[in-house]
Amino acid sequence: MSDVYNDFIKNSEITAFDKNRRKIVNTNELHYNNSVIKGKEQYKNTELAKLRAANLKHNVINDLDEYLIDFELNFSKNGGKVLWAQDKNEANDKIISILKKHDVKHVVKSKSSTCIEIELKDVLEKNKIKFSETDFSEHINQLSEDNNVKYRTDKSKEDIYELINKKYQQSIDTLEGATFFVGDLLKDEFTLADAGITGANFLISDIGGIAVTENQGNIIMSSLFPKIHIVVVGIEKIIPCIKDLYLFWPLLATYGTGQNITAYNSIITGPKQEGEIDGPDELYVVLLDNGRSNLLEKQQQRRALSCIGCGACLNKCPVYKNIGKNIYGTVYGGPIGSVITPYLNDMQDFKHLSFACLLCGKCTEVCPVKINLHELMLYNRRDFVKQDKSISINKFFIYIYKRMMTKSRAKIFLGANWKNFILKIFFKKLWGQRRKLPVIKNKSFNKIWREKTGIKE
Repeated sequence: MSDVYNDFIKNSEITAFDKNRRKIVNTNELHYNNSVIKGKEQYKNTELAKLRAANLKHNVINDLDEYLIDFELNFSKNGGKVLWAQDKNEANDKIISILKKHDVKHVVKSKSSTCIEIELKDVLEKNKIKFSETDFSEHINQLSEDNNVKYRTDKSKEDIYELINKKYQQSIDTLEGATFFVGDLLKDEFTLADAGITGANFLISDIGGIAVTENQGNIIMSSLFPKIHIVVVGIEKIIPCIKDLYLFWPLLATYGTGQNITAYNSIITGPKQEGEIDGPDELYVVLLDNGRSNLLEKQQQRRALSCIGCGACLNKCPVYKNIGKNIYGTVYGGPIGSVITPYLNDMQDFKHLSFACLLCGKCTEVCPVKINLHELMLYNRRDFVKQDKSISINKFFIYIYKRMMTKSRAKIFLGANWKNFILKIFFKKLWGQRRKLPVIKNKSFNKIWREKTGIKE
């Protein structure tokens, strides 16, 4: 067993029974559910909108190479520069090279899962480049010197008040007060920074555009004030046309936060042009593969690349709600993370995530682009076993169990006492300390049924 798997099992046990955390999660989930119901009211036919979005993304993923080439050509025409990165090391090397070329000392950074995926924070620190997180939740984590990337339901508002008050000797007791205070802290950061680093929600192929959607305005300021703007984005974020945003932006807002549309929506097509006042002098897009091509090779699992990053599957997944994002050991948690992480990281270390699923199907039900997530986890399980990635001892026990269950003589030969003994020896640890093993009775159902009906062997 890998250390990642052992940590997953150990930390899941601790987190799942943290009653205070469970209370916070349940409260935030209730608020989220009510908001999404209200957000869906903007649709006359929600399923039709989801179906259209699903078909668009599915077609794009199948012809991904063509759309990416078109994006690069159109983006370059407007003065932008596209850099292709095969893995996270190549992405970081290109980013650091840009920053050193322009003698960047200070970076403002918006919240970006892709930046977390390539561990950009550690690379910036290693190269002694000062950076400031500008997203509220990420800035709070930076203030707390918390190296873990926490999902928003892991911290209560009281935790935030306590952190700010302790660090800055304040007496804040409302979210509005906390938000304004952090905003004031960041004002000078935007204007003094040499470069801004952001992610992107969508890449628009036909105009060579970058589409970002947000509620705080920090991405706009990170891209407008600094002289250098670097966008780090996965190759799967492409959509065909600018007109497709009418479909994807509302879906992302509705299923992400329950809004009709988020507060700030921007389309960036290049650096500052002649006669323009705002915008960077240099604009770079780092297109990240980092294992996505491995996923693209899979006929069924490639569907996961259609994800628009709304987080709806996370909010509905009973496993995710119980153990939280940190336990997954990767930036992408929940159902979508369980499907894609083994391809973006080491397969052997993260294969267990596809088995940490109840197959309840809630993730598939709520996905706005109709990704069949619970089925994709079954495909992952199948492939892991075929590739001999499963542990040999498990295969042995499955073989013995199969032989016992399919041979009536074996079932009859082993009495109840022996069967209970075998269960305790081989399955007690797997079953867990908090659950009682089932007790096998002396008389099987087969025997009771034959006694009642008078049918003989």
